[in-house]
Order: sequence, then structure tokens, then C-alpha cells
Amino acid sequence: MLKNWIISLVFLLFFVACKKSTPNNPVTPTAPTNLQVRSLLFNQAPLGVNNFNAPVQPTITISFNAPVNPSTVPASISCSPASGGTVTLSHNLSRGDSVLTIQPAAPLNYLTRYIFQLTTEIKSSTGGSLAIPESFAFVTRIDSTRKFPLISDDSLLTLTQQQTFRYFWDFAHPVSGMIRERNTSGDLVTTGGTGFGVMSIVTGIHRGFITRAQGLARTQTIVGFLKNTAQKFKGAFPHWLNGISGVVIPFSAKDNGADLVETSLLMQGLLTARQYFNGSDPAEAQLRADINQIWNNIEWSWFRKNNEQVLYWHWSPNFGWDMNLPIRGWNECLITYVLAASSTTHSIPATVYQQGWKNSTTYTNGNTFYGFALPLGAARGGPLFYAHYSFLGINPNGLQEGGIDFWTQNLRHSLINEAHCRTNPNAWFGYSENCWGLTASDIPGGYSASSPTNDLGVIAPTAAISSMPYTPTESKRALRYFYDILGDKLWKQYGFIDAFSLHQTWFADSFLAIDQGPIIVMIENYRSGLLWNLFTSCPEVKAGMRNLGFTAPYL
Repeated sequence: MLKNWIISLVFLLFFVACKKSTPNNPVTPTAPTNLQVRSLLFNQAPLGVNNFNAPVQPTITISFNAPVNPSTVPASISCSPASGGTVTLSHNLSRGDSVLTIQPAAPLNYLTRYIFQLTTEIKSSTGGSLAIPESFAFVTRIDSTRKFPLISDDSLLTLTQQQTFRYFWDFAHPVSGMIRERNTSGDLVTTGGTGFGVMSIVTGIHRGFITRAQGLARTQTIVGFLKNTAQKFKGAFPHWLNGISGVVIPFSAKDNGADLVETSLLMQGLLTARQYFNGSDPAEAQLRADINQIWNNIEWSWFRKNNEQVLYWHWSPNFGWDMNLPIRGWNECLITYVLAASSTTHSIPATVYQQGWKNSTTYTNGNTFYGFALPLGAARGGPLFYAHYSFLGINPNGLQEGGIDFWTQNLRHSLINEAHCRTNPNAWFGYSENCWGLTASDIPGGYSASSPTNDLGVIAPTAAISSMPYTPTESKRALRYFYDILGDKLWKQYGFIDAFSLHQTWFADSFLAIDQGPIIVMIENYRSGLLWNLFTSCPEVKAGMRNLGFTAPYL
């Protein structure tokens, strides 16, 4: 017994000694695992810089390196339209809570930019943090349903003209009758845009939007203001005027005098009206006499600047010829040389046209773009207004000079523009055979002359629609798309908005006279040739164009 007791005591002492040798510090727990995103898929595809044409219920799948704490997910994910607001999201975890799948609880809006964010509020199951948050933008697809009841192509052409006409009729300046530069211009009116407006009035009468008496009265108001009130410089008008006082509003620091190109666009419209209002009654006869007085007082030849063999764009009473911009090369200014040669009081000789306008490295081209040989102008044609502004009145059908066929020039320019947008080398979202047209217009944050070599992802409806005489199939296809499919975004009080970018989900809130005018006028030239026939019926214009060497069936 004593022996057993001694053995137990020894064992107990040994056990106590062992316990005393054990450290008193607790066992260190495992450190939390920080989260890392292993992959992020948007609709089962790797995420790019931007995602376009997304479904309205997209799926976002995020794989992590460790399980996620489910309770931290709702506060860490968000999706919101770029314009503001929030989207309710649903989510679930799978694969041991390491894969997070997210969807909107309800379909998103079509053609809208959204921002998705995953913040560092998300935690791992062991409390670890997400070091780097995730954020990306995506744009939902276009709603391809029709926005308005289906109407025929002919009815759509009439509707487009009528709605666009409202800019020139309803929004004209209440005192001068002149046309405001844009829908936010107040008393600022534009001379070139007024020329387009006068042609629109003639079209409006022809289409029955207003009566002949109404159109005559409005044209009388405009012509009376130009004749008696508006500032003039050697008979030429400035770019901008105050619609009440007629005093020049500077277009730029030194551009506070004559603008010969704007004057040309104005006179193109006034001469068209002179030919239209051909009645024998005293009112129409007086209108014609007033237009002739304005026309004959313009000293076209003086703008040769000391008899140089070229015309100059600007002259200022304060700065003289300081702007120093000769009118050369292929652009929108053919009308200026035609009218200068057509003047019966201050005309220019053909040498000014040949050595000035045509004597430029930017006049002839001859290269092929997208399969179309381009006779004149800039690479890939430049902005499409080159094919519109001068040709609101000048009829390019059968028009030739110096081996150039001007119908071919404008046709190929338009086809190159369409082909560029259709092939879309810059991968802008929304470009297609239905959605094309690059020209000068508003852009996000400014204004630019868009073209295939200056493609900013912005489409201007006027570009494709105003090419209707040249490319009726392609232009009607674009018109139908702008109205039928994008009409909820583009079709407003004065017709189509100035411009838009589906890539940036940007839609202008502006209307510009020089973009709205070609729409109504060139649609009419396509339908009836009305403005072409009127302008080129001017005997002075016929003589002037022949003097420059032009040939055409109507000359």
C-alpha cells in the first residue's frame, strides 16, 4: 500500500511540474483572409473598359479568393444611372460563398448608361477586407420597338418638313422676322440661317403649311429689316445681328463686320424668294424691288482686297482685313463665287474663280475611299454640309465645270460618309447603315465639324437627311431609324435635335438654323426640285455660272 501511495504521489508531482512548465499565453487565432477579386464577368464575358448593347437585365459574376460574409454584400454593391438615381439589385452566393452573382431586380431602362460599383464594405467570412474596389460603366441596348405609329415614307417626309418648318416660322424673331442662330439665342439672329429660313418659307407655302399671303408678309418683314435696319459693310452683312436694333453682334474678336459667305447664303434665299413671289400685285412687286436693292448694293468685287485674284471671307471696320481668310478650296463656299460672278453691279471675272477658289491643294482629290473615287475636297470628303449649303439653290444635276461633275461629287461624298459610319472603324456604339451622318453640329461640351477624319462618335440627323437627293435609299433608311426607333430621344418640338451620341448616351437639347434649314430644303429638292428650279431660274445666276465656265441643262 505504501508503495502504491508513493508511486501516486510521484506521478502527481510530475503532472504538476509539467503544468507549471506550460506557457500562460493563449493560442494565437488565424488571421482574417483579405478579399481579392479573381475574375469579374459581365454577361459571362470578361469585363472591358466599357460595355455596350447590354441586356436590360444583365448578370454580373464576381469570383473571390475566399468565402464572403453574406451580411456585408447588400451595402457593398450598387448600380445607378449616370444621370442619377438607384437600381434595386438582387444577388446570391455560390461555391462556398466565394462567387457573387448580381442582377437588377427589375429590367433597366433601354439606351441608358449605368455605373456598377463594388466597395470595400464587403468582407470575407473571416472579417478580411477588399483592398481594391471595382467600378465599371455599361450601356443598355437600344429599344428596337417603333416609337410612333407607322406612316408611309412620303408622309414621313412631309411630317419631317412640317415639324422642322416650325423652327423657322414659330421661333423666328418677333421683330425682324429673322432666324435665330439656335433655340437659346434670344435676340441674336443669323444672316446665313435666315437665308435658309426664307427658302423654308417658300417650301412651307408650297407644302401648304402656311398660305402664300402669310409667307409673303413674313418675307416682307425680313427683307424690310435687312434693307432699312440691319448694319451692312460695302453692302454685305455680318454673321450675327441683333434682331431688334440690327446692330452687328461680333461672331469673334475681330469678326464684327462683313461676312461674305454668310451674305451669300442669305442672298441664295432672297433670290429664291424673288423668283417665287412673281405675282403682279404691288406687294410682291415691291418685295422683288427691295430684294434687288439689297442684291445690287453688295460690293462683291471689293472683297478681292485690292483686286487680288481671290475673294476674302471677312472685313471689319475696326480691324480691316486682319482675319485674312481667303475663300479657297472645296468647302461650302461655291455659292459665294457663283453669286459674285452673277452680280450685275459688282461682279468678279472668271480669273478670280480659277486662280482663287480652285487654286488650292485642298480643291482636287481623286483618291478612293471605301470604294468611291472622290473628285474634290478633303480626305474622305469632310463634313457633309459641303454637299448641302451651296446646293440648297445650285442644282448639281448635270452641272459640270473643269472636268468635274458636281452631282457625282456630292453623291460620292455622301456615300463615303455613310460607308464610314457603317463600317465604323472607331467602333462607336450605335453606328450602322441605319445610323449615320457626320457634319458640323453640337457635340458634348461644344461644337465641331465632324467628318470621317474627325469622327467624335456624334451623329447629326441633318447630315444623312439633307443628302436625300443624292442617296435617297440610305437617307430614307436613316430617317426612318431616327424617327421610328430613336424618336423618343430625337424627335422634338422643331423636328430632330441637332445631334446625338449613342456611345456617350448624349442627346443635344439644341436646334441650329444652319442644320434645320438643309433638312426641309433638301427634302423638297429631292421631292420636287422646287428650290433648285427657283434659284437657277435667276437670269443673273445663269449668266454668272456660264461666265465661270459651268455647263448644265438649265444653263
